[in-house]
Amino acid sequence: MNVRLQKILSQAGIASRRAAEQLIADGRVSVNGATVTAMGTKADLGADDIRVDGRRIKAAERTRYILLNKPSGVVSTRSDPQRRRTVVELLRGVGEYVYPVGRLDYDTEGLLLLTNDGDLAATLTHPRHGVDRTYEVKVAGMPDDDALIRLRTGIPLDGRRTLPADVSVINKGRRDRDGVLLMTIREGRNRQVRRMCEAVGHPVRELRRTRIGPIQDRRLKLGHWRELRDDEVKALRKSAAPRRPRAAASPRAE
Repeated sequence: MNVRLQKILSQAGIASRRAAEQLIADGRVSVNGATVTAMGTKADLGADDIRVDGRRIKAAERTRYILLNKPSGVVSTRSDPQRRRTVVELLRGVGEYVYPVGRLDYDTEGLLLLTNDGDLAATLTHPRHGVDRTYEVKVAGMPDDDALIRLRTGIPLDGRRTLPADVSVINKGRRDRDGVLLMTIREGRNRQVRRMCEAVGHPVRELRRTRIGPIQDRRLKLGHWRELRDDEVKALRKSAAPRRPRAAASPRAE
């Protein structure tokens, strides 16, 4: 059956759909010996010779859903030109070609999903689905009420205000010099949490992601990984399902 190349690549566990589109645009994909760069190109994985960087792809043998507690000092990619340690190197015993769903900064710890389910990866990373992510953030100094309100209502970044965030102070009332915040955001801009905190005058000292949608696991040790349970995968799919638009309010409903 002929389907779009980017969907074939994602279903084969090569990359998310957006990353697959970039592979095509970069001229790294060929079909039956001819390089393809057009996004609308269709092919049949069972009948056509489809290759990425000269390597023929096959259908994913087993779908994997992996939760990793990423340490600081590890990059969230399969390979790194600077030869830094990658998250894939932590996945001992995983033979399938899995890739990170989104990214965590090099110096950020916490939960990261890896999979070869391209459809789910594309859904989780698409901005319109608004899958929330929670972070534990140690910042320089103790934020006052004004700073917290600004974080909650949105910070202008790159000419566009961030979506409303849930922000609370974990160590409020203590004599600590630095604040520890629990922040939940619903978009994934580049270094968003760090930039938001810096914008209110409280640069991040330590950052750790503790939850992705419905998925959390405080018992998972740093640098370790586990498979998601079936119920967790179902909950993740449900959290990433497109939101139904709200019905227009009745004129009397005020």
